Amino acid sequence: MPSLDDLKKRIKSVKSTQKITKAMKMVAAAKLKKAQESAEKGRPYSDKMQNIILNLTKSFKENSNAPKLLIGSGEDSTYLCVIMTADRGLCGGFNTNICKLAKKKMREFLSNGKKIKIITVGSKGYDQLKKEFKKFIIEKKSLKDKKKISFDDAALIGKRIVELFEKNEFDKCIIFYNNFKNVITQIPQAQQIIPAKIDRVETKSEEKEEFYEFEPEEDEILEDLLPKNISTQIFKAFLENSASEQGSRMTAMDNATRNAGDLVDKLTINYNRSRQASITKELIEIISGAESL
Repeated sequence: MPSLDDLKKRIKSVKSTQKITKAMKMVAAAKLKKAQESAEKGRPYSDKMQNIILNLTKSFKENSNAPKLLIGSGEDSTYLCVIMTADRGLCGGFNTNICKLAKKKMREFLSNGKKIKIITVGSKGYDQLKKEFKKFIIEKKSLKDKKKISFDDAALIGKRIVELFEKNEFDKCIIFYNNFKNVITQIPQAQQIIPAKIDRVETKSEEKEEFYEFEPEEDEILEDLLPKNISTQIFKAFLENSASEQGSRMTAMDNATRNAGDLVDKLTINYNRSRQASITKELIEIISGAESL
């Protein structure tokens, strides 16, 4: 049974941990509001670009005129998987859920005789994948030193992906990230960006269907727009990840704070019982000694 001094030290230690987790929860809550606003503001831009590209693709009756980024290489043998995670932990299952989905998909590709290549964005993704998939990782990127991720960071990653595609390094590219729904729920996503997999995003019922007239020709516009769309989708994933990370961290630190409080209560009860038992024992010894005299 632990001594009173041991129980005192443990209670003090847990209380210190509780203060840290409470502070981290408050910081995450402050960051979450801004990250959530950025993610929500980025969605309309991404959705509108998807719809414009969809309208442009309707004019292509034959794939021979379509850009390669739109229709792909014509092969289906090599997949580039871009796993986007955080550079920091203590955020619940945020990183694990992304990697879990990525591992499941990559195992499916390998079991079907496909080849895979991996780019990790965020050190936590690399840490979780290196044990099983290290030989497939061709690049690892960390944005730990960045205070705020900008569109330029997404554009650099997008440019690198396009370069690899133009060198025939892969046939299809899929990005993995968490889609922010609310503080408690973040949904892992696997989104194909090469060849462009465009689905019309539903507009509000009161909005009229949009029609576009393009100048110059559609193929020229797509040649310029498709690489930008890749960067846009990557930046959207960054924004969704940022909000998801802070939401998951806030929830995890809230749980940790409450668990620490419960542990302090239990330890305090044990301390009081041990102290009471010690006092009772001393009284019995005193009374027994007095009676013997």
